[in-house]
Amino acid sequence: MNQINLGVIGAGWVGGIRANACAANPLVDELHIAEIDPARAAEIGAQAGAARVTADWTEIIGSPQIDAVIIASTPESQRFPILRAALEEGKHVLIEKPVAPTLEETDEAIALCDARELKLAVGYTRRFDPKYAFINRAIKAGDIGDPVTCLVSRNITREIGDKIKGRSKMSPAAMGGTHSIDFLLWCLQPRLPVKVYSQQAGKLFNKVSDTPDHQWIMVTMDDGTTIAAGSGWVLPLGYPQYSQSWIEIVGTEGALTVDDTHREISLNTVENGIRYPLSSMPGEPVDHVFAGAMADETNHFVTAVAHDRPVLANAREARLVMDVTMAADLSAETGEPVSLSLP
Repeated sequence: MNQINLGVIGAGWVGGIRANACAANPLVDELHIAEIDPARAAEIGAQAGAARVTADWTEIIGSPQIDAVIIASTPESQRFPILRAALEEGKHVLIEKPVAPTLEETDEAIALCDARELKLAVGYTRRFDPKYAFINRAIKAGDIGDPVTCLVSRNITREIGDKIKGRSKMSPAAMGGTHSIDFLLWCLQPRLPVKVYSQQAGKLFNKVSDTPDHQWIMVTMDDGTTIAAGSGWVLPLGYPQYSQSWIEIVGTEGALTVDDTHREISLNTVENGIRYPLSSMPGEPVDHVFAGAMADETNHFVTAVAHDRPVLANAREARLVMDVTMAADLSAETGEPVSLSLP
């Protein structure tokens, strides 16, 4: 068995899920964790049986025995120096989106990967959800003919929105909408986006911060297919970290409709009322399995490194998503459509 040693940098909500998934993966020999919160570091280190727990991420990057790292630290805008250092040290990387704050830095990361023959996977977890994988297969197999319109409406609770506005000025397009855009661009390959129009507004968070409540993005593809992707974070508080999506894909010969609102299981108690236990966005551990696709995505990355296989969501695809979401933010600012000039 080809085992690897792996480091997780940032072991908060998402990083903790990935660390626990790695701990259960037989392809991982040693797990090393970097986390600046001492209490959280001790908690995750004990849960995952980590070989090392440190507050200094440079210890993880600089360790020659570590083959790959997962970068899940926050705030999102400060991850790139860690990514650059990891690639320069020859580590394979899985990084939560976005790859970097700018396209130029993303290109630098891609160049480092190419020069050193490294894998750089990006955390677009939706690709590993069976519902989303089915849509991708059905579209590419021609089950609904030629796609005409694609809609994804995605909303999360204001609890998550409050966390995001407190640590980042990134827009709904860059935070939540990026998952929808990545998913649709993946399904529609090899079609490419050529025009983007977007609007954003709000009545809650924008009163106390620079963060809007929601954003809608319209994308025209080079064959005329139209994408509409909405993302917001003002749902009322429900089960902690509740997330819901609604998807409609209409084609010339059929249509796909997906209810991804996680309401198939409800738990109703006197103390807490109705909750939806499997609704949490990343997919925390549930007994001996996980509630969502993040564990599958993590295991995919580990397998790709251990057996030298391609990663599913790579940095070049993530760069294209950045092109679209950055154009969306520019369009929302100017009120005008933005044309994309892509190779």
